[in-house]
Amino acid sequence: MVPLEIGLVYETFDTYSRSAEDPVDAHVEFEPESTIEALESSIRSLGHRPRRLGSPRDLLTLVTAGGLESVDAAFNLAEGMGGRNREAWAPVLLEMAGVPTIGSDALSLSLSLDKGWANRWVEAAGVRIAKQTWFKDAESALTTPLPSPFPLFVKPRWEGTAKGIRASSRVEDLDALVREVKRVVEAYQQPALVEAFVSGAEYTVTLIGNDPPVALPVIQRALEKETGIGLHALEGVGGQAAGLEHVTPGGLEASLEAVLAEASIRAFESLECLDFARVDFRLDSEGKPVFLEINPLPTFATDGTFAILAELEGTTLDEMLGRCVQAGLDRLGLGADKASSATSASSTSRRSAMAKGNSN
Repeated sequence: MVPLEIGLVYETFDTYSRSAEDPVDAHVEFEPESTIEALESSIRSLGHRPRRLGSPRDLLTLVTAGGLESVDAAFNLAEGMGGRNREAWAPVLLEMAGVPTIGSDALSLSLSLDKGWANRWVEAAGVRIAKQTWFKDAESALTTPLPSPFPLFVKPRWEGTAKGIRASSRVEDLDALVREVKRVVEAYQQPALVEAFVSGAEYTVTLIGNDPPVALPVIQRALEKETGIGLHALEGVGGQAAGLEHVTPGGLEASLEAVLAEASIRAFESLECLDFARVDFRLDSEGKPVFLEINPLPTFATDGTFAILAELEGTTLDEMLGRCVQAGLDRLGLGADKASSATSASSTSRRSAMAKGNSN
């Protein structure tokens, strides 16, 4: 096997400057240095060479300068900053440069980030969702029919990693609803998604692979006892989770795990995700799963879901993250038995694509 050069596109907590107007969790989606090091280690464990390409802005400079000629494929974990197409920045640039990308493409990332649109596609695939609507301003909450009786849940329409969620996000009356919509719209500069509050146990399902992806063991998430909001959503935001009690009200019977796995794969395939993703659910009052969101750019942090799954399976984080990398390489035809010929072909194709671009 000829080693491949695999680029990493990413942001750390220091990539973008903070402004006084930023909400406290504006940068929560980005990764610590340890995450980048873990991915580099997993790439080396597969026999390939990692190369740091930096943020999407760094990538733009490299694309313009033709600095990606040696890159055989790129692993994207860049979130971007601001707007519902921010997660598409890196995949679009890589596509323009002719560099094969590990992970979902730009369209799937944008569609899944917009929770309003993603829910429509997932529901059409036969997965149950919470009744919802969205408001562009607080005044709309006074004049537009609500999706269901109170309690309701309010969050930004196109954010991930629980951005915008507070203990106050669960609202019990119209006055609280108006306050929360106003807070979300003003702080996050986007519509507020308002949905029925699903009160049961919360689960997350990690998927790796394609056609179909493989569902890894389901993990139950702790809930904050008083509000019933996922404890993970309240952690690390201004210390609001400090001292809060948590509960894990659900079980993990084989039958439930099978239902969650099937629904996760349906959601993954309905949005045409690739290689890996994480899907979140809650149980309703009848114990039936309700889709919350899908994240094709899950965190790869060394204390995150992949690390927990590695521990559950008795394997290493290197091996677990390596599965994500290998899933993309296999899909791209860059598996171990094809790496040599595919490297040559991809380089030739990329040079051709760049030449055509320079001729316009």
